[in-house]
Amino acid sequence: MNICIPIGENNGMGSKIYGHFGSAPYFAIYNTQSKNLEIVNNGDLHHAHGQCNPIGALAGRSVDILVTGGIGARAIERLGTMGIRVCLKDSEETIQDVITSHETNSLREIQPGQGCSHHSCS
Repeated sequence: MNICIPIGENNGMGSKIYGHFGSAPYFAIYNTQSKNLEIVNNGDLHHAHGQCNPIGALAGRSVDILVTGGIGARAIERLGTMGIRVCLKDSEETIQDVITSHETNSLREIQPGQGCSHHSCS
């Protein structure tokens, strides 16, 4: 399973979750089977509001779960149609915190109505 986590800085497993999915500088993709962590630059960093292309920014990488500090309803809908679960975590938490939450089945999945409506959400 691949977990994608938007991050602001590449600090390995200690990287903090970024406050908004579409404008995150990087995406961390963690494979729960191989324990491999890959850091990907977000090429869609400066998109117009409501126009982010989340899967395009991930360059076609396989993602099963997205864990973020904030995300718009439209992005949640798009990801959901692709079979990607979206979960919300506090932006002060780290990649390691996300992995621990996944391992203890305590990630909280969100629905489109729970998405933010502006880019300063978190």
